[in-house]
Amino acid sequence: MIDLAVANDQETFQRMREPLSDRGIRAHHVPLSERTVPLGEDAPWSADDYDVGFVYPGRMMEGGVGDAILDVPWLNDRDAVLTSRNKAEVIARLDRAGLPVPESVYVSNDVGEDELARVFDRFDPPVVVKPNSTTRGVGVAKAHDLDSFLGICDYLSLVHDYRATGDRSFLVQEYLPDATDYRVMLVEGEYVGAVERRLPEDAVREGQWKHNVHRGAEATGVDLPAAWREIAAAVAAELEIPFLGVDLLVTDDAVVVNETNARPTIDTATKYEPDFYDRLAGAIRTASER
Repeated sequence: MIDLAVANDQETFQRMREPLSDRGIRAHHVPLSERTVPLGEDAPWSADDYDVGFVYPGRMMEGGVGDAILDVPWLNDRDAVLTSRNKAEVIARLDRAGLPVPESVYVSNDVGEDELARVFDRFDPPVVVKPNSTTRGVGVAKAHDLDSFLGICDYLSLVHDYRATGDRSFLVQEYLPDATDYRVMLVEGEYVGAVERRLPEDAVREGQWKHNVHRGAEATGVDLPAAWREIAAAVAAELEIPFLGVDLLVTDDAVVVNETNARPTIDTATKYEPDFYDRLAGAIRTASER
C-alpha cells in the first residue's frame, strides 16, 4: 500500500480517497495552512510517514515547510505549480511552441499611463485584465473603455505598491465573448476527460461572465473532439507537468489555450474517462519511485 500525502482536504481529497484506496493508495490529509506547526522533534509528521505527495501546496511558504518535514517526491512538484501559476510564462511558452493562445500583453508595474494606453489600443475592446498569478478568477476584470482600463490598472498599481507583494505583474488579453469554456484533464500527458463550464442563464443575464466553478458555473462532462484533445496533450508535453488541467476557450473560429492549472480540482468520476483513476494511480506510483 502506498501512503499519499494530500495538503488540501476539499473536494479533490474527498473524491479521490475511495477510488485510490481501491487501487492500493491510501490518501492522508496533511494540513499545512491556517495552523501552527512545531518544527524539529515535535513536528506532526516525519519523513517516514508517507511515500509520495499529491500536488505541492499552493502557498509556497507552507509548502516549503511541509516539503522539508515530509521529504517526499510529489506528483506535481514545486516547479510544476510555479510554472502553471505564472500565466504569462505559460502563454509565452505555448506561443513559442506554436500552440494557439489569446492575444496577450504582459505588464510589469510600474508602467506609465501613456504606455498602458498603447496597450489598450492594441485590442478591440472590451479587454480582460488578469493578475498574473491568482487562481479561481480572483481579480480578473473586464474593461470596455480606456478610462475603465486605466482605473483597473491604477487599482493594481496600488496593490503592487505594498513591498510585500511578490508578483507585480498582470496580463491584458483579448476578450472572446461567445467562447465556450472547457477544462481538460491530463495525466502523464494523456487525455483523461473534460468538462464544459457554463454559467446559469440567469447569471449571464445579470452580467456575469467568468466561467469558474468556484464562481457559480456548472461543470458538465463532455466528449472532446480529437483535435482539441491533441492541443491539450501538447500543452502538457510542453510544460512537462504530470497532472494538469488545461483551460480551452472555443469559438466558431478558433480554439485557444486560456490557462493551465497544476493543482486542478477533481470532479466526480462520471465526468471523466472510465480509466481516469487507473491512470492517476499509475502516475502516483511512478512519482513515488523517483
